Amino acid sequence: MQPSDTRASAPAPDASTARTPGALGLGHDDRHRPGQRDFRRANLALFAAGIATFVLLYSTQGLLPVLSADLDLTPGQASWTASAATLGLALGLLPASALSDRYGRTAVMTASTLAASALAVALPFAPDLTTLVALRVVQGAALAGLPATAMAYLAEEVHPSALASAMGLYVAGNSIGGMGGRLLSGWTAAALGWRWGLAASAALALLAALAFRLLIPAARHFTPAPVDARALARTVGRHLRNPLLVRLYALGMLFMAVFGAVYNTVGYRLIAAPFHLPESIAASIFVVYLVGTGTSAAAGRLSARLGRRGALYVAIGVTAAGLLLSLADSLPCALLGLVLITAGFFAGHATASAAVGRTATEGRAQASALYLIAYYLGNSLGGTLGADAYHSTGWPGAATVGLTAMTLAAAVTLYATHQAHTTRRAVADA
Repeated sequence: MQPSDTRASAPAPDASTARTPGALGLGHDDRHRPGQRDFRRANLALFAAGIATFVLLYSTQGLLPVLSADLDLTPGQASWTASAATLGLALGLLPASALSDRYGRTAVMTASTLAASALAVALPFAPDLTTLVALRVVQGAALAGLPATAMAYLAEEVHPSALASAMGLYVAGNSIGGMGGRLLSGWTAAALGWRWGLAASAALALLAALAFRLLIPAARHFTPAPVDARALARTVGRHLRNPLLVRLYALGMLFMAVFGAVYNTVGYRLIAAPFHLPESIAASIFVVYLVGTGTSAAAGRLSARLGRRGALYVAIGVTAAGLLLSLADSLPCALLGLVLITAGFFAGHATASAAVGRTATEGRAQASALYLIAYYLGNSLGGTLGADAYHSTGWPGAATVGLTAMTLAAAVTLYATHQAHTTRRAVADA
């Protein structure tokens, strides 16, 4: 489930990255298995790291209305504190992935979580918006080490028979961190102000980062590889010339643009007329995020029944229906609309991100990293545009940003359907 905080929250490693004796046929496979102490430690460590990463990544999203009131900011200005972190994360993914190949998975993950947590301690002391946004960009770049590296570590150190369960716990940490970061900062900010909200997130993230460092078993199957910038550029170039991958990247960006636009502004809407909810109650709306847990899992079954494009059409339709329903000035309609938007987003994201791994026949880590770059750039773009639109025209403006993104997603999927039909006819006629 994570916007990032999701089942595709880390690039899938290439088969070549799993350099293990068992995988290479060189003897006993001593990777971690269920029941072993190191397996439990690795699982708990990655769970803690996921919490730390996504608590920090979304720590300001739950307190945007409080931030606006205290610093006299428009929703668009305040939203930059959320968009800046995802922008920094997007820019840091490929470099972090390359550094992990050179210096090791645990070293990069440890440096990433501790550096980002240390920066979080400085955030409450930011004197103005410019400083806060700049720190968030740097913090986002520091956070990139975990999603860029975690799956590679698990693939190398955990036995294949246990990899799915290990990944499930890591994803759970992402989800809990993503939701918890929003709730903790939002509730604390409603009671004590935004600086205390950020301080609370920093404290939780620092504890989780320290837990990761203490628990993570030493890597036994990592083999350092030199950073080859030219080879990396060639692989990235091949992916960007693959029309199917480019369409999947576009879909990830467009779905996440909706998510950013909606969740950066929903707090403002709920505390304003006609609802006038208390800030603490408005901050609790992020509990809806748990809807993504079920819909991400259901997306696989939906794809099996309807095909990838069929599942995408359903996801687009559900998201658009939620946006339209949310336009009503009725609290039940607004909340149900948010549930549908969240469900549609997670279904679309899970479908598109899974297709990236199946489509890329080589350089899968880089293919997934490019998807995540587009995904987080979509969050930054959609969050900022949605907040500006909300400031100009209210909730209909933010919803229009989301509906525009879903219209473009439908166009991309329709084009893919047309191309598939054309190819099938050509093969039939040959």
